Amino acid sequence: MQAAAQMLRGTGLPRHRAVAKTLGRDRWFSAVTTHVVGQIGTPDYRLQFKDASGKSISPWHDIPLKVGDHFNCLIEIPKNTKPKMEVATKEETNPIAQDVKKGKMRDYHGPIFWNYGMLPQTWEDPNVVHKETNCAGDNDPVDVVEIGSEALASGTVEPVKVLGVLAMIDDGELDWKIIGIRASDKLAPELNDISCVEAKCPGVISGIREWFRWYKTPDGKPLNAFGYGEKALDKKMALEVIEETHEAWKKLREGKSERGKLWIGS
Repeated sequence: MQAAAQMLRGTGLPRHRAVAKTLGRDRWFSAVTTHVVGQIGTPDYRLQFKDASGKSISPWHDIPLKVGDHFNCLIEIPKNTKPKMEVATKEETNPIAQDVKKGKMRDYHGPIFWNYGMLPQTWEDPNVVHKETNCAGDNDPVDVVEIGSEALASGTVEPVKVLGVLAMIDDGELDWKIIGIRASDKLAPELNDISCVEAKCPGVISGIREWFRWYKTPDGKPLNAFGYGEKALDKKMALEVIEETHEAWKKLREGKSERGKLWIGS
């Protein structure tokens, strides 16, 4: 709970009362607000989303995937924090909550060094086996590792430049990790593909790969693996992954895929 409280203080949000915060500037979602319900660091905490009229919306289903030439990224976990915050895909309106496993609030064993979030309107279909990796999707939106210079608050929506992707395999499931940078970051103009990341930010790609390889081992779980010879794939491949998972999300929303316990709205 202490780590979660520190994360919230870092975002400027008070701990014990509901608040509203406007997201973005001069963007589609500039009228969207976030509202804290419950106390940070408890199972009751939820970060909910509303539109300009006060209607509750889903950050997964109602925020568009694209904005101009970039993609919207919903930040769940700010860089240099440990609480495992995520969009609650099985809850009504899909608020952000801290993950709970076996009755315990989940924290990473060490801080994550990048902003971590997801692409709205995407879904990794667990009913489809990927030909190259021979693994099915993990039943979640596509994850994004944002490598920019600033820590971004949980619930922030930022346009990102997509640079590449890692094909992580976690417990036999395919869990794509898009690598991107906030479009307004000072380094963004210099990064246009995954090769630029290696040249301008040496060690970042290997750092991301190894962090995600090892992060579950303190709990006694095995190392995560990576497909495609563990290579960070280029922007072209990343865009193909996004298109594929966006189409999968459309089928989910249209009732053409098995939804299971997922909340997908009406």
